[in-house]
Amino acid sequence: MHHDLLIRHATLLDGTGADPITADVAVEGDRIVAVGDLSTHHAKEEIDAEGLVLTPGFIDVHTHDDTNVIRTPEMLPKLSQGVTTVIVGNCGISAAPVTLQGEVPDPMNLLGDSEDFAYPSFAAYVQAVEKACPAINVAALIGHTSLRSQVMDDFSRPANEDEIVAMRTLLEQALAEGAIGLSSGLAYRNARQAPDSEMTPLVAAVGEAGGIYTTHLRDEFEGQANAMDEAFATASQGKAPLVISHLKCAGAGNWGQAPRALKQLENAAHQQRVHCDCYPYTAGSSTLDLGQVTDEIDITITWSKPHPEQARRPLADIAQDWGVSLMDAARRLQPAGAVYHNMSEDDMRQVLAHPLTMVGSDGLPNDPHPHPRLWGAFPRVLAHYSRDLELMPLPEAVRKMTSLSAATFGLVDRGEIRPGAYADLVLLDLATLEDTASYDTPIAPARGIVRVVVNGVTAYADEAASSERHGRLLKRSLRLDPTPNTPS
Repeated sequence: MHHDLLIRHATLLDGTGADPITADVAVEGDRIVAVGDLSTHHAKEEIDAEGLVLTPGFIDVHTHDDTNVIRTPEMLPKLSQGVTTVIVGNCGISAAPVTLQGEVPDPMNLLGDSEDFAYPSFAAYVQAVEKACPAINVAALIGHTSLRSQVMDDFSRPANEDEIVAMRTLLEQALAEGAIGLSSGLAYRNARQAPDSEMTPLVAAVGEAGGIYTTHLRDEFEGQANAMDEAFATASQGKAPLVISHLKCAGAGNWGQAPRALKQLENAAHQQRVHCDCYPYTAGSSTLDLGQVTDEIDITITWSKPHPEQARRPLADIAQDWGVSLMDAARRLQPAGAVYHNMSEDDMRQVLAHPLTMVGSDGLPNDPHPHPRLWGAFPRVLAHYSRDLELMPLPEAVRKMTSLSAATFGLVDRGEIRPGAYADLVLLDLATLEDTASYDTPIAPARGIVRVVVNGVTAYADEAASSERHGRLLKRSLRLDPTPNTPS
């Protein structure tokens, strides 16, 4: 047998959580065609992977790469850590279907400036991604705040009936054009006034199309339990599967609440299909939100439009220099970005290790001094938490970033190494694997990622991206099932 690519003698983790085996993997075109002892087979390109681990390409289920897959299609922050597919459009913010004049509403400004929102329909976004041909695959959610920005001139109130109908029409069109679902970011000021009566008709449109609903909860602090119940109810009424974005117990007064939050998630999973995602760090990052300004935690400013000279400085130091309160300093810095050290390590580890949890970086690629999760999230889970701390076995860590993610988001034939699956693959050296990105030097590629294959073609090798890019826009192609994860 003669193939395009043959990887020999790899320690194979197939993505399903099964124990590792030593095997060869053959690729023809964009698909895996054989797995096992292929010693009699040959290929145009053969790689000896003795001593290396082969996994499916990692799926980053929580990204804000919406405009970056078009503007920076080499996608090095993701490719260099083994990510072969990104889900964009999270936290209620998406690049489509959006056109903007003037100031970009918060937190849509995380995705770029007003000229970066140039996709009045999802079809226009699809066309732009396909033209850019990014190095990795892209699947896209539609953001609720982005829908609001197209039909409302005042975010500080609930949408009226006509506005809800207009949003639903935009959403239904995008779903028909291949969007995979809807996201919300109800904690942010421009979506906070959206009641359940605004969200339910939108989520119902998602349920009817067989898509998915993801949410940045209305409250990740003391009110988290109620916010989780709200999300479960909205998804249940809309008959859509639910993903709680970056599940965390934020704020010093909320530390130690992970067992309660995970128990809520498990209980809901007996009634409806629910999952969550998590990044392997105890600091969050977003726009500078006055509601999160407190002296209980360290807050570092990452960028500021009016005061760019204050980037990379603690908010407390800026306030002291200016002789004002933390809140006044924060007001003066806005619009701005910040890293909030607002979680406990123990809570984060419990969430990360839970079987219903997927890995998502939540990286902010347009931040000039980004949180290290942008470049380091996936190697950090495998090397630091699985290999070194033994928080979870390696096959389970890989499952959380491959087959579980593909199944949850309906990415057909992705996330597993088996004949017939797409050849999205990562070859890594587990002994040297390390995330090198830190809060001080966040723009740093991981060590130990030997090769990344996207749709059958090598996309990254020898610590450099290939000049050829073979990523695709992945449209929704099957109906997701909203029935429970676990039999009740």
